[in-house]
Amino acid sequence: MGSNFIFYLVAFAVALGALIVVHEMGHFLVARWCGIKVLRFSVGFGRVILSRCFGADRTEWVISAFPLGGYVRMLDEREAPVAAHELDRAFNRQAVWKRILVVGAGPAANLLLALGLYWVLFMHGMEELRPVLAAPPAETIAARAGVEEGETVRSVNGKPIATWQELRWELLQAALDRTPTKLEVINTRQEISDRNLDLQEIAETDLETDLPPRLGLKPYRPKLPPIVGVVGPGSIAEHAGLRAGDEVVSIDGQSIHSWNEVASRIRAAAGTALQMELRRGAELLTRQVTPVAVMDGDQSVGRIGIMAREDPELRARMTVTVQYPRLVAFNKACVQTWSMSTFSLKMIGRMLIGEVSWKNLSGPVTIADYAGQSARLGLPYYLKFLALISISLGVLNLLPIPILDGGHLLYYTVEIIKGGPLSERVMEIGQKIGLSLLMILMALAFYNDINRFVSG
Repeated sequence: MGSNFIFYLVAFAVALGALIVVHEMGHFLVARWCGIKVLRFSVGFGRVILSRCFGADRTEWVISAFPLGGYVRMLDEREAPVAAHELDRAFNRQAVWKRILVVGAGPAANLLLALGLYWVLFMHGMEELRPVLAAPPAETIAARAGVEEGETVRSVNGKPIATWQELRWELLQAALDRTPTKLEVINTRQEISDRNLDLQEIAETDLETDLPPRLGLKPYRPKLPPIVGVVGPGSIAEHAGLRAGDEVVSIDGQSIHSWNEVASRIRAAAGTALQMELRRGAELLTRQVTPVAVMDGDQSVGRIGIMAREDPELRARMTVTVQYPRLVAFNKACVQTWSMSTFSLKMIGRMLIGEVSWKNLSGPVTIADYAGQSARLGLPYYLKFLALISISLGVLNLLPIPILDGGHLLYYTVEIIKGGPLSERVMEIGQKIGLSLLMILMALAFYNDINRFVSG
């Protein structure tokens, strides 16, 4: 438990630190390019823990006590008196277009980081699940559309699909816009068909969980022998004495013939003791396990910490490595960054008008959890997570809320329109409103985090 917590904490700290440094470095570099003197570059807020001065301007580089953010402090007459010989290097004396560049450089740096990460990932390639469909449950949207087991999705509304993640992404965007959705599928007999999904039935709560299962679309699970491949360190299974290579013969006296049966029985038995009969070589053993309850979407399911034995040949049939040449990968990265940015704005807009629940807002606890999970899956997944959070940070900072970068850009836009800066009184009121809004958002994010933690 302790090592797991430390791992997640380190993964979160690395991600947060990288995003803050990139964001503030955007402000810093453009400020220097514009000839503005930078007094301090801080990672974190509040009391200074570590401080060093570098460069001709003796810029102070610091790490501060409260780590959720950072800032770049520039020479400015509004904060302290400025010597006459340095007035031309003060931020408040710069032309409005220079101030816009400096303020906009932070969010831009986050978006560029995401673009660069996606570019590397698309060139390197990632192994992902193919979009092969299981038989849909009766009365679901997929069942009514005629989806059959073993069909592979080739495209969504004409857009080619290669992985399950791409399928999820296209469905989520279509569901958010409530647009008619056509899946082009190919079955095991190589026959191509269209499956039309009616997304008008999608409820607001469906967008808060994994969407495809809500539609009746689940990844095809091939029949695997009931042999344990991995036993998680410190898991319930390990404490009960299960080992890799054990074959599950029966559970509570009922014969088991496939891994799907093992998984189904464990999922349905959260908090209930199960008697498992195992074959280990020539030995027959009995072990008792009590699956712990965890949340899967909005369902409580059982887990004991085991995975099936991997079949390399089957893995090759069910997964695909998506990899592109350099220029194609760059284009894909640009499209991905743009799509994720506009989707984030759409979600924020839908939250504001009440079409999407504020439960989708996540705070540092949830982000730390995702950071740890993605890091455990491997570096490509962690970098993908980092790109997504970097986009979220960039988009959030561009919102026209005073105290955020977007609020300052709003001030400068008004300044251009009216031909002069806003009064200090107006800006002071704006800062108070912006701070209040930011505190409300942070409180809501923390509440959602605590609610997720309490509910499992």
